[in-house]
Amino acid sequence: MLSAERLAELLDGFREVRVAVLGDFFLDKYLDIDPALSELSLETGLEAYQVVGVRCQPGAAGTVTNNLSALEVGTIRALGYCGQDGEGYELRRGLHRTRVDTEHLHECAGRFTPTYTKPLVRTPGAPPRELNRLDIKNRSATPREVEDRVLASLATLADEVDAIIVGDQVQERDHGVVTTRVRKALAELGRTRPGLVIVADSREHIAQFDHVSIKPNAREAELTLGDNEDILDPGSEGFRQTARMLSMLRSDRPVFVTLGDQGVLAADGPEEPVLVPGVPVTGEIDIVGAGDSFCAGATATLAAGGTPVEAAMVGCLVASLTIQQIGTTGTATPAMVRSRLAESPYVGGARPRPQ
Repeated sequence: MLSAERLAELLDGFREVRVAVLGDFFLDKYLDIDPALSELSLETGLEAYQVVGVRCQPGAAGTVTNNLSALEVGTIRALGYCGQDGEGYELRRGLHRTRVDTEHLHECAGRFTPTYTKPLVRTPGAPPRELNRLDIKNRSATPREVEDRVLASLATLADEVDAIIVGDQVQERDHGVVTTRVRKALAELGRTRPGLVIVADSREHIAQFDHVSIKPNAREAELTLGDNEDILDPGSEGFRQTARMLSMLRSDRPVFVTLGDQGVLAADGPEEPVLVPGVPVTGEIDIVGAGDSFCAGATATLAAGGTPVEAAMVGCLVASLTIQQIGTTGTATPAMVRSRLAESPYVGGARPRPQ
């Protein structure tokens, strides 16, 4: 059960929390297109879309910092790198607007600032329609000297923050911020600094993290420990056992297995994992950034003294609000989270699945 008083206590505690976000900071660049203004290109004969608005905001690891800022977390530090380019300028400007310290966001010559360009067709009376996305990414391995700068910053920030969130966005091995060397450094921090909250989220490499909390989905959890036919059934013993083993054997810390609209399985060592149900929402949804918003809420809760089950509840509350924001990667304020509690199943309690 999560009472309104306890939730308020946790949210108030966010103001004292210091969080570093280590990972791949992308720029999300939205191009608003008015179809009524479309023209035909004289040179190609193809339709030329007419852009009437441009919106830039931090994405990927920047989506995490956006949510931390909206949740009024006291100190937010960015750790990663960007290019010496216009996209890097826009990324830094967006981070500064959300109170993010970019001292440890290193500018690197010869590297792109990863960018997702998202053309959106805006038609009156209809939701925005996204066209093919245009991606700018680094197509070569991260140089060792860049890794060295990231590792030095990680060692510095570990002494200055209460929590580290790892946003491992780049799918190609060792092409982003979170390389093999960085994961090893995180594992050592997790092993030697039990009081430091470390939560990792990864698109492709979640099985390569040790001694930190991880946030896999059901399929990623299965692949981390090997095939198990009933892993995708949250009611199965195999599923609960996998979550428990992830916490005991791989992380030594809480583990959060996300299950979409079914909620999150929170495992903490040998104790029975708890299935925290999802928060029901109505109407159109956009799940882009849901995992990042969950991570922000859950990690801030752990750093503020909350339990893993409370962290899962707060994370689900935050995500239920952000997925209702269409055409953007949403955020949620403490006031919104407090209001959503009344519509959640948590006032009645979240309990372990019956045997």
